[in-house]
Amino acid sequence: MPLRISDLLARPDLRLSVTYDVPPELLARTIEAATVSDLPTPGKWLQGGELLMTIGLLLPMEPAACRAYVRDAAEGGAACLALGLGQGLPYQEAPEPLVAAAEEAGLPLLTVPDEVPFIAVTKAVFDARADEQRALLHRAFATQRRLTAAAAGDGLRPMLTEWTAATGVGATVLDPLGRLLATSEHDQRALPAQAHDLLERVAARGLRGSASSTAAGQQLEVQPLGARRLRGLLLLTGRPDDAARSVVPGLVSLLSLELERRHLRDEPERRRRSALLSELLADEDPTADRARDMLRSAGLTAERVRGVVVEAGGAPSRTATGPAASGAADGAMDGAAGAAVDGAAQEMAADLALAVPGGLVRVVGGTPGAVIEAVVGEELDIREVLARFAPHCPAGIGPATAPEAVRVSLRQAAGLLAVSRSGGAPAEARQSQASRLLIDLGDRRTLHGYADTVLGPLDLADHGEELIATLAAWLETGGAWDATSRRLGVHRHTVRNRLDKAMDLTGRRLDDPDDRFDLWLATRIRRGGAPGTGHGGRPAPPPPGR
Repeated sequence: MPLRISDLLARPDLRLSVTYDVPPELLARTIEAATVSDLPTPGKWLQGGELLMTIGLLLPMEPAACRAYVRDAAEGGAACLALGLGQGLPYQEAPEPLVAAAEEAGLPLLTVPDEVPFIAVTKAVFDARADEQRALLHRAFATQRRLTAAAAGDGLRPMLTEWTAATGVGATVLDPLGRLLATSEHDQRALPAQAHDLLERVAARGLRGSASSTAAGQQLEVQPLGARRLRGLLLLTGRPDDAARSVVPGLVSLLSLELERRHLRDEPERRRRSALLSELLADEDPTADRARDMLRSAGLTAERVRGVVVEAGGAPSRTATGPAASGAADGAMDGAAGAAVDGAAQEMAADLALAVPGGLVRVVGGTPGAVIEAVVGEELDIREVLARFAPHCPAGIGPATAPEAVRVSLRQAAGLLAVSRSGGAPAEARQSQASRLLIDLGDRRTLHGYADTVLGPLDLADHGEELIATLAAWLETGGAWDATSRRLGVHRHTVRNRLDKAMDLTGRRLDDPDDRFDLWLATRIRRGGAPGTGHGGRPAPPPPGR
């Protein structure tokens, strides 16, 4: 228990006395330390919670000066004043101006009799503080032993239950996506919004830090769990005392070990699902029923699925620059680096298998070209999963298909890796984005030169921008005259006249597929490759190609 002023007054060997009728709440103040000072302004030397003792050698007797002295001590954080009395000392009783100033400031004022030296009071304070620290240490050890005994059992819940029973602080373990794994709470109440924010923040940082906040008067704290990779999140609800706070690292370690044990225990199941995916993809022409049954056997019940391909890592770097530099040593380093790349790919695949329903994930190839293939449901926000578990890795996302056609979706996803590598973000196959992918792959200077060649005659004509805008609108609506006139707010005859003039200037023909494609691509390049919209806000189909 903390040492309070009332505890010191209760000790008969110290024989301390109060100088006025001190309220009980002031006597309940905690004493953190004891110090002696006869300075007229001792406040700046205090840290807070001290029993400040003085013999009053330089103590002023004017009421205003006494009030200034007491105020300085109180603002410095002193919990209590104590005046030493006795033969040969300045005071044999507490002076009235000092007592009045202390009572007015709400600062307890005690007296220390002549036969009790200040060192005895100091020793009593520090002995009590040492006893308090020993008690906290014993409680921490007892809690740690209970947690260790619970960890020898099966699962997370026994540890969380022992923690809450010993500390009164609620505890919940969630997976990296915030899904509940275990809790010490009986009613499993919904998490407050602030808890979700904390979980997201810590999960985004991996194992690099924790976070805390207060929600509805309750303290929330999130700690990451795992050894080398994030395996889960610990949410503490409540304010741990000093003893409990010292045990938090031990709790985090024990929970991390349990999650790592679970990870290893689940390895055979991950291998089974990887083999199931390989079996599905090995069949070049599976029936719809067979493909659907295979996915459902893994728990993936979505009617439409998509393939996802992630580039897990590049070629290992070399320290040597010459072709014949340190052959044996170089080979050993390459082997170690290759093993690290393969290990990282397997770890990333395991994370993705945990995050995606069905867990249909496999690693294909090896150093340096290892890629991860996965099959996920159409409704899954795969971009969020990739941002969490494969950040900064090139990734292709295939179109949604029927289960029997998932090989096609995976092939398209693999073809998008170069686009993702160039753009720095996952690339998704969508019909309305075909022009975007084409333009993103091209050299910008070459593309703009191509657009200038096609549209240059219109740039030099009067009202050239108007002609180009009309041409772009007509192409994006699929050659619909009425839709183009509504979009531009002009009569359809005006649209036709503008396009006739544009064709005369460029020497092109709108009924020629090659000319129409060239014009469409040039206008799209001018707009930066942004996909257009057709009538009614729907993506416009591209014009006939070559």
